[in-house]
Amino acid sequence: MRGVLCAVALVVAAAVPAHADGGGSAEWSVTPSAGGGTRPAKDGRPSFYAEGTPGAVLQDTLSVTNPGPKPRTISLRGADAANTGSGAFSVTPAKGRPKDTGAWITFAKRQVKVPPRTRAEVPFTLTVPTGALPGDHPGAIVASGGGRTVGVRVDLRVGGPSLSALTVERVEVDTDAGSISYDLVNRGNTVLTPKLAVRADGVFGTLLDRPARTLPVELLPGRRVSLTEPWPDAPALDAVDVELTATASGGARDTAGASARFVPWGAVAGGGALLLAAAGGALHLVRRRRRRTAEGRESQPGTEPGSEFGTGPGAVSEEKREATELARAGTGDER
Repeated sequence: MRGVLCAVALVVAAAVPAHADGGGSAEWSVTPSAGGGTRPAKDGRPSFYAEGTPGAVLQDTLSVTNPGPKPRTISLRGADAANTGSGAFSVTPAKGRPKDTGAWITFAKRQVKVPPRTRAEVPFTLTVPTGALPGDHPGAIVASGGGRTVGVRVDLRVGGPSLSALTVERVEVDTDAGSISYDLVNRGNTVLTPKLAVRADGVFGTLLDRPARTLPVELLPGRRVSLTEPWPDAPALDAVDVELTATASGGARDTAGASARFVPWGAVAGGGALLLAAAGGALHLVRRRRRRTAEGRESQPGTEPGSEFGTGPGAVSEEKREATELARAGTGDER
């Protein structure tokens, strides 16, 4: 291992065309060296793959290519992989001390000065701790220099039993936006590429029946990602039960759902306003009729204030009027 880490090999990259810095110089790049690692490939590798048991020391080589006319100084570090907000694999995670695969990577040199039109071969080792848990431990090699930061993926599989487990949580239906939000959680120790099926049933039948499709997600072990499923043709008025089913390789499967009520509140508010207006108009008519009736009574003879049978001051009450008429009938007095 010491021999591997003792030097950085420099190879002239004669086949790579150079560009003047003033005219938009070619960018430096980092890639896995061809023919290295536990799965070598003659035509190049998109990422590093390593597999070993706890305590194993794995070796590989990184190629740093500078096609420009000026030397470049590139800094290297190991990092733990992460998921982006949309669930994609991130090879350039935020700065910080790695605690997993990124902490197990050791470079021959952490800073490499690459001459113009030259490729540097940088050996590194990946030492699996004796207490490492079995399963997938994704990481990355991050390179920085000249105002750029790029990363190369490192897929490490630690030997031992593997578990593929996935859960669907926090399913919610947004009736205003016409969408379904949910969380996917990787409860196992393998990287998952989940598929999702969506079904929605209303009062009068099935409204949505989307078969399982692969999501643009690469969910790392122990990670959670929040996603949204669009529903542009959601009903305007219905009671709906939504069911989401997520599956992944290795037998991972889970189902969760939610209920929602779609109500056209704008129409309901408009109808309520019409009802209130009608009620207000009816009340106005009733009050107007009462006023007219009262005015008619006041204009009749004998109802003015002070008359015999009026309602004003000094008016005779209805009971007294009836008693007077009865007395006259009893005496035969018919005036």
